Amino acid sequence: MKNQAGEFYAADFGGGLAAGVPAYGASKASSAAPQLDDSALRLIGNSPAMQKVRDLIGRVAPTDSTVLICGESGCGKELVAESIHAMSPRADKPFVAINCAAIPATLIEAELFGHERGSFTGAMRTREGVFERASGGTLLLDEITEMPLDLQSRLLRVLETKRLNRVGGNSDLEVDVRVLASTNRSPAQAFEEGRLREDIYYRLAVVTVQLPPLRERGEDVLVLAEFFLGELNLRQGTRKRLSDGLRDRFVQHRWPGNVRELRNAVERAYILCDGELVLSEQDMPTLRSPQEGDSAGNDLVQVPIGATLDEIERTVILATLRHFEGDKRRAADVLGCSLKTLYNKLHAYQRERQTGIN
Repeated sequence: MKNQAGEFYAADFGGGLAAGVPAYGASKASSAAPQLDDSALRLIGNSPAMQKVRDLIGRVAPTDSTVLICGESGCGKELVAESIHAMSPRADKPFVAINCAAIPATLIEAELFGHERGSFTGAMRTREGVFERASGGTLLLDEITEMPLDLQSRLLRVLETKRLNRVGGNSDLEVDVRVLASTNRSPAQAFEEGRLREDIYYRLAVVTVQLPPLRERGEDVLVLAEFFLGELNLRQGTRKRLSDGLRDRFVQHRWPGNVRELRNAVERAYILCDGELVLSEQDMPTLRSPQEGDSAGNDLVQVPIGATLDEIERTVILATLRHFEGDKRRAADVLGCSLKTLYNKLHAYQRERQTGIN
């Protein structure tokens, strides 16, 4: 399985912790239905929250339903998507992931749907988009809330009709792709901020998988730390181990960067130490102070010097709404305004964003 540091992680590293697990993407007999066990599910940890995630993946994987995967950055959303694909009847077909936040708005349409030769400046040849490249398999739209709203409406049509038209093309092409999407934002909050169309949300979120942050996974922190250290020991031919002090520090740390931060911390301690691994609080790979980490960074708002009063008000309103997980009544009470005033503000923000896109 693809192993990109931090964003997702695999439990099969040459017969270590996952001995006996079949190789990811192993071919299945076409005449028989796939075995729907968790052999392809490489999510590490035994906390109740992760058990719930595993159970949900096992239920949704054999279907062709769209799935919305939600969770903070660094929780392993792409691993969940790969696990769904690996446990599905499409496992022997392509798995393609595209990060909607990493592609300029002027290019993302052509990247998604492809383009014909000469359709725009620099289009020297016809090129397939990710929908065509993932034909028969699974397509992950990572950070879906960063996709421009006008493009979300076109995506909705493709999802509904299973047909697309390349940029500059004159005819529709049939597509057979299972679509998964992920976001590190609350869908409700993204909608209120004008980042997510309501209709595309309901089309994508047939099933929603909510990944817990690492700070809510209890002893999974140590299970993951031991696994990452095991990878390093195996790769380097060493036998280093976690000290009791470092284990305690890992359990107490708030992990604002989630699994990505933990993996970074283990690798840093591995490089700096011989034998037993230790790491001071100052050496932890976090950008936030302990005070900020204790609240997971959700109770503090930073406003740059030079921001207008309207920008400051908007920042505080949206941060308060995030803190109360979209509960507008509680947010309005804390902000000292009426519920109607809060709704008016949110609708104005959404109109502003739509106007900016158009």
